[in-house]
Amino acid sequence: MLNEKQIKQCEDSRWDFSDLNALFLNCTLKRSPERSHTDGLVQISRAIMEKNGVTVDALRPIDHQLAFGVYPDMTQKGWDRDDWPEIYEKVKKADILVLTMPIWLGEKSSVCTQVIERLYSSSGDLNANGQYAYYGRVGGCLVTGNEDGAKHCSMNVLYSLQHLGYVIPPQADAAWLGEAGPGPSYLDEGSGGPENEFTNRNTTFMTWNLMHMARMIKDAGGIPAHGNQRSEWDAGCRFDYPNPEHR
Repeated sequence: MLNEKQIKQCEDSRWDFSDLNALFLNCTLKRSPERSHTDGLVQISRAIMEKNGVTVDALRPIDHQLAFGVYPDMTQKGWDRDDWPEIYEKVKKADILVLTMPIWLGEKSSVCTQVIERLYSSSGDLNANGQYAYYGRVGGCLVTGNEDGAKHCSMNVLYSLQHLGYVIPPQADAAWLGEAGPGPSYLDEGSGGPENEFTNRNTTFMTWNLMHMARMIKDAGGIPAHGNQRSEWDAGCRFDYPNPEHR
């Protein structure tokens, strides 16, 4: 899974990441156990984290029944079932969140859009310091596809995560793109994906930067709670109307 350089970097590490938790949400359109090419790229990042003692969890949202909407539990809005509250519990435990996705028509997958909407649904939650609940966590993304659009997808996802309160470290994204048009995908024989030096380098950078930033923030006790406490602001909210954060 890892090449010699990646293994050596793990062996030479002097940092302790063993108290960190990471969650990969693979926004593939394929249900388990169907092979996900995006998951092939996830496995590289995951292997680096696990070799450094990070506790890693991964799931495919498409394996779950997620309601559409921007409220934390859509069963309170008439839906018969909503598995998001269960996934959100995993999100809350994660110091590191990585959203991963394929490209379709130059955009991130529809599942990824839905996941970001559901993350947004809980963006009004506050931590013990009166900050938004996602403060003190770090985020990144991985993208795969057979067409252009990787940077566009990363721009959208990383902006969304930072808007919710996640810290985005340097070079917090990586991607693999095959030739434009029909052709082999990342894990297909002869694609060159798993051996691609550029993709391996960027995936490695992303992973280490996520771990380093999460370590720094945790050691600092989080983001200082001065000047950024939601509890100090009414923000023009009309309390006789639904929360505008859920517009």
